[in-house]
Amino acid sequence: MSTPGIASIGQIAVVVKDLDRALNFYRDVLGLPHLFSAGKMAFFNCGGVRLMLTTAETAEFDHPASIIYYRVPAIQESHRVLLEKGVVFQLEPRMVAKMPDHELWMAFLKDSEGNTLALMSEVRA
Repeated sequence: MSTPGIASIGQIAVVVKDLDRALNFYRDVLGLPHLFSAGKMAFFNCGGVRLMLTTAETAEFDHPASIIYYRVPAIQESHRVLLEKGVVFQLEPRMVAKMPDHELWMAFLKDSEGNTLALMSEVRA
């Protein structure tokens, strides 16, 4: 085998400061299905990819997560729903690229732990 055979993303870890607060945000505000919790970890299903919220075990892992882009079918509607839940956006929904068959829209926000998240939507032209 000439490649490691990576087929898909199995899990993404997001480091949080307050697990209970983060669990509430991801479950109640973002609406992700909570799969289970174990120790200092909470697991969610995000379209078949498992998202793990966890506190940092050591100082070297205690930093904000990479930006995770959550695909939504209607970015303006998702934005409205999150605003109603008290989410403050760093960047409102906007078109970032015009493709031949769609427009790519994005919006950026922070979770309850200060991690930057993005919503993305491919809007058919």
